[in-house]
Amino acid sequence: MKKTFSFLAAMLAVIVSVSAQDSAAAIITRANEINNASTMSSRSRMVITARDGSTSERVIDQFSKDDANGNARSVIVFQNPATVRGTRFLTMDTPSGRSDQWIFLPSLGRVRRIVSSESGGNFMGTDFSYDDMSMMGRSVDLDTHRILREETLNGNLCYVIESVPIGDFQYARTLTWIDKANYRTYRKEMFDRRGTLVKVMEMSGFRDVQGYDTPMETKLSTVAADTFTTIFFETVRYDEPIPEGVFTTGFLETGRAR
Repeated sequence: MKKTFSFLAAMLAVIVSVSAQDSAAAIITRANEINNASTMSSRSRMVITARDGSTSERVIDQFSKDDANGNARSVIVFQNPATVRGTRFLTMDTPSGRSDQWIFLPSLGRVRRIVSSESGGNFMGTDFSYDDMSMMGRSVDLDTHRILREETLNGNLCYVIESVPIGDFQYARTLTWIDKANYRTYRKEMFDRRGTLVKVMEMSGFRDVQGYDTPMETKLSTVAADTFTTIFFETVRYDEPIPEGVFTTGFLETGRAR
């Protein structure tokens, strides 16, 4: 009788674990689908804040559009200052879950592919790594997820979900705060393999733009360096046509969609 009880208890634990995994994944998916526009075009001001409080600014344009198979694609074009003007960066997700990335630097005059060993490296002097640039669109299937707890953040009751990568990734685990009422993502904490908090991403200033709930401000802090980079949306447009030629290495090199 005791063995039977133990067996049933073990089975119940497995069922609860699977259910929690499914629920956590469903919440992450729902949060990712808040902005399910066919395209997005934006101009942003990127403010980089150093440890001593000094700042530098960049102006960037970004164009995003899924391919025919639903894989995310994004192009970033640096407009100002003159030291980075004309730099263009392309990210294309693949069915395997990895991202292919290329960058055009005017000083080199050619397109260079970003290799996997560079994925955790600094992106254009900001707190963002190359992996960070595509993290918000990371496929739910690339991680295992579980709900750790519920807690209030800035007056909003949130799920706190732990995500652990199935394969190789820059971070060993990520915690995400998602509003229970509207599925807004407010905060992400990224940890390394030693369990050390490495970076914190915070989203705020949510606004309805063409019917899409949009965080107008995203701040990424590097904990050890005591630095942070804040991206302020100045303009955002959804569901407007973007030529396929934008998402090519040819566009990176010339700035023209063919």
